[in-house]
Amino acid sequence: MYLKSIVIDSSKFPVRNRYPFNIRAINESERIDISSSITIFTGENGSGKSALLDAVARKSGFLPWGGSKIHRAHRNPFETQLANHVILDMEPRRPYGFHFRAEAFFNFAASLDDILLDDPGRDEYYGGGSLNVLSHGESFLAFFRGYSFQLGGLYILDEPEAALSPQNQVEFVRILMNNVLSGNKQYVIATLSPIILACPGAQILSFDNRSIQPLGYEQTTTYNFYKEFMSDPMKYFVI
Repeated sequence: MYLKSIVIDSSKFPVRNRYPFNIRAINESERIDISSSITIFTGENGSGKSALLDAVARKSGFLPWGGSKIHRAHRNPFETQLANHVILDMEPRRPYGFHFRAEAFFNFAASLDDILLDDPGRDEYYGGGSLNVLSHGESFLAFFRGYSFQLGGLYILDEPEAALSPQNQVEFVRILMNNVLSGNKQYVIATLSPIILACPGAQILSFDNRSIQPLGYEQTTTYNFYKEFMSDPMKYFVI
């Protein structure tokens, strides 16, 4: 594996009352050991999983494909600084890889269209055509099946399920499993999908406790919520 552990040095945080330095699980965690080629961060909205994922990506030298979501009008000067306080135990030579963010994927697909104007053959790596002529979910799968996703390297994925139907989330997990079996690939994923969380052999790290903790699939908040919801969905809509 390329990435073996993540150390968070909270002793040098510049502030404690601004995102992401005010997130409890990040403040209370020191060392996170990575034990699988597929590691999944999960937790409630605001629990810090995407913040730490972004810090790992930046520390690894991967900018998000499609660009950042930061806007000048509401810029938080601390938003990208967590990477300065994260230490990664990984191979000395930086691996190939990328940082996938679901909310910025449209920008990547548009950039790819521009590239295809000069290099039409590049589309064979992404299903044989423009990603923008596909549905949102189909374009995600075409990207995940693509050549670059199959190369050995470190892949950091934030909410890959965002555009995928339940059936295609299963297909996404199959892609992960096949890629891990066929070569030197490692995936770190932030997700709330109970289907992706069920990926066989994946290490699950929960951000829902005081500190970041490894959990079994059936111990996760997501699994237990969906199990209870499916047993009696109407009780959640009583006003």
